Amino acid sequence: MAEPLLQLSGVHTHIGPYHILHGVDFAIPAGQLTMLLGRNGAGKTTTLRTIMGLWQASSGAIRFDGQDITKNSTPNIARAGIGYVPESMAIFTDLTVRENIVLAARSGPVDSARLDWMLGLFPALKRFWNLPAGNLSGGQKQMLAIARAIAEPRRLLLIDEPTKGLAPVMVRSMIEAFKALKAAGETILLVEQNFYAASALGDNVIVMDDGRIVHSGAMREMVEDKNLQQRLLGLSLDAHQ
Repeated sequence: MAEPLLQLSGVHTHIGPYHILHGVDFAIPAGQLTMLLGRNGAGKTTTLRTIMGLWQASSGAIRFDGQDITKNSTPNIARAGIGYVPESMAIFTDLTVRENIVLAARSGPVDSARLDWMLGLFPALKRFWNLPAGNLSGGQKQMLAIARAIAEPRRLLLIDEPTKGLAPVMVRSMIEAFKALKAAGETILLVEQNFYAASALGDNVIVMDDGRIVHSGAMREMVEDKNLQQRLLGLSLDAHQ
């Protein structure tokens, strides 16, 4: 089997006196979309932030493309090819949509073909191209945050709850955009609370509880097993359609 693009082995993370991650182990295969699920407070966001070096792992190892990045700085991890979209979206609301994209492309102007592809994923951004990003709706701001992450080619995208608080029509638009990213061969680790969206997008699924991995496997198997959904997440797909 091919070596995974990202591998976490026995990762522990402490934040001050709090022990948040307890020996997290999982692998992310290249070219697939992996869902990271779990109840609120399970450790999902901490996992993404630890991968990005925003919080340092206390012990264990994080390997990306065969290289140990456990102690690397966040800028170096980003330069290695990992893009991160936090739950807060982290866009510049006083700047225009265009300026937000320009700032995200650190190596120079966005290639015109790539820009056309991005705007094809998120057509609303083209309509608001020269307006302040603060004028966008919540869903449009989320689209801008993702567009910023892909302004330059990335080997891996880490995205934290992109559909949180969005209206159903915007959730469906976001699902279609992620399907297009998958079709383009992007590798994505996606934290999501909306199980309907997760089931529509995921190739693989990892479930966390109390800072530990309690399940990993094919998303299809979880979709087909309502008892597994209930046991691990306290929900069923039927309730989210």
